[in-house]
Amino acid sequence: MEWLDQIKWDADGLVPVIAQEQGSGDVLMFAWMNREAVARTAELGQAVYWSRSRRKLWHKGEESGHVQQVHSIRMDCDNDVLLLTITQHGHEPGIACHTGRHSCFFQRLDNGRWTSVEPVLKDPAHIYKS
Repeated sequence: MEWLDQIKWDADGLVPVIAQEQGSGDVLMFAWMNREAVARTAELGQAVYWSRSRRKLWHKGEESGHVQQVHSIRMDCDNDVLLLTITQHGHEPGIACHTGRHSCFFQRLDNGRWTSVEPVLKDPAHIYKS
């Protein structure tokens, strides 16, 4: 697929990806994709990432049920970052973070300290099976 060749992959064959909620514009998460993950995402219309810690493809929601429907895939001007416009689906709509929050970006720097500014919508112990 020629369009995949236009992406500037890093030395590990990965590209950074930002997932942005379509309606609100909220940035929900940051992750990585390899060539296969990008191709599968485009094919399925659902986000598939590369888990660097597990060293395998990770279909978002495979354990939690919090699937990301992909509306568009955009590439930045340097061809080295992708932006997914998504709708977050699942048993508890709107949870994108493994901490049970809407967004992974729930910590804000206030007076030299990180403060959680978004509530936990569901206890992660009830989302993920051990």
